[in-house]
Amino acid sequence: MDYIQITGLLAAILTTGANIPQAIKVIKTRSTKSLSAATYSMLFFGMILWVIYGVIKKDIPIILANAVAGSLCGIILFMKLIAIYHAKKSG
Repeated sequence: MDYIQITGLLAAILTTGANIPQAIKVIKTRSTKSLSAATYSMLFFGMILWVIYGVIKKDIPIILANAVAGSLCGIILFMKLIAIYHAKKSG
């Protein structure tokens, strides 16, 4: 494994892992009050595009890293959108 592969692997681990603490917190507390729906929407759709790019390039690390990170981001976004819906419904 050369330094380019190591750099890519570390980037994939860090960007994927960055969503884990937030996803755990949102799931445990059921609160998305301080999160931006716009930010998580952009992140989610950006990760979907990375997965598509990875499929086109046949790059498994890009596909896997962004599929996992996108799933975590999608969970957070889904919970945020549900919270917005309930706030509008009751308010």
